[in-house]
Amino acid sequence: HQHQHQHQHQHQHQNRNNNAFTSNTRLFSTSTPSSSSPTTGEQEEGAPKPQADQRPSAGMTPDHVEPEDAIIHIAPKAMIRLRELRAQANDEIVLRMGVRNGGCSGLSYVMDFSTRGDILEDDAVDEYEKEGVVCVVDAKSMLYLYGLELDYSDELIGGGFKFFNPNAEESCGCGSSFGV
Repeated sequence: HQHQHQHQHQHQHQNRNNNAFTSNTRLFSTSTPSSSSPTTGEQEEGAPKPQADQRPSAGMTPDHVEPEDAIIHIAPKAMIRLRELRAQANDEIVLRMGVRNGGCSGLSYVMDFSTRGDILEDDAVDEYEKEGVVCVVDAKSMLYLYGLELDYSDELIGGGFKFFNPNAEESCGCGSSFGV
């Protein structure tokens, strides 16, 4: 990944020497769409990443009981949202969480609704019995997701469920991908 990055840098440098005008316009035209897309978290390396540590539930105390040795910690705001979803579904919610390759930092989180019938032997299961919420993590993703915190942001842009991963060495501003 680093090698690729250096290569791009040299390429831009050559452009600037050959013809400053075209490289400027090219830079300008490419920067407009990417700045409006929330997934390019790595564009400016020195730039502060405002969403990385700003947790929607900061300062709130959980009002739910966690199962022993919970793999994934559900933050208060995320639990409020899950309760709403459960009320809409009129049934318990089974959430399957995992990791797949891709995303701006190398790996990205996957979260989907599932059913009890889909739970496999190797899966790790967190049962929030009082809440009617079940979190399922497959064996491969366990390494990456252990200790993960699931939070929920109700911001209009960039809102939704967010993951905060203590195992990740770099996370991007969009809160849905990470590198280890």
